[in-house]
Amino acid sequence: MKSSEQRPPRPALHIGILQTDSVLDQFQPAHGDYPAMFQRLLGERGLMGATPDAPGGLAFSSYDVRIGEYPSYGSCDAYLITGSRHSVYDELPWIAELVGFLRQALAEGRKVIGICFGHQLIAHYFGGETRLAEVGWCVGVHRAEVISDEPWMLPTGRNFGLLSSHRDQAVRLPPGARPFARTDACPNAGFVLGDQILTFQGHPEFSRDYALDLLNLRQELLGAEVFKRGVASLREETDNQLVARWILNFILS
Repeated sequence: MKSSEQRPPRPALHIGILQTDSVLDQFQPAHGDYPAMFQRLLGERGLMGATPDAPGGLAFSSYDVRIGEYPSYGSCDAYLITGSRHSVYDELPWIAELVGFLRQALAEGRKVIGICFGHQLIAHYFGGETRLAEVGWCVGVHRAEVISDEPWMLPTGRNFGLLSSHRDQAVRLPPGARPFARTDACPNAGFVLGDQILTFQGHPEFSRDYALDLLNLRQELLGAEVFKRGVASLREETDNQLVARWILNFILS
């Protein structure tokens, strides 16, 4: 190619967001819905520029899998499963359908990212187990220790903080899964399975304001002590952008 010729633009990285819940109506004006949260997180200015192998930008499509919305196979480069108020072991027809879609997507070589419910779903249906945790609710900021160095962890970090909002936990990981993070309350705070699946128990997409709204909404459910600790933890630092970069690095690896 001559120096005067322009290279064709590199295609966008197309991420399909598999939506398993919606932000409550009263919170959407301030925070948006879950797909919008992930688009803000992963589409932050400068984030792609820090990933040298990134294609020309990001494209997002969202699919409400609760009502049977799915992309055609092969239409996205990677898929991200959102959090949900539901438990992965609830007898809901759409959960089984989602698992079937994920198996096909993996067979086609696509990457899959699981966040909170998505993390627990993959653990539970790929050979592990998710159930109610003995420690009860985990809310507010939780700092995870990195227990396995991974090639996509650039920039590196020995620990990272994320907002949490869950009562279930993945208590047993699938065969071959490699945990890379743990917290005091959640031993399986993140894992990889092969080179296609990456999961986080925490919520890199949550803002402190949204977490506070959830805490206030659930104050009676959580109990006074858990609520108080959760609110106090919101003063601590989170590493949303670091985790977002790790997610993109993993997808591009």
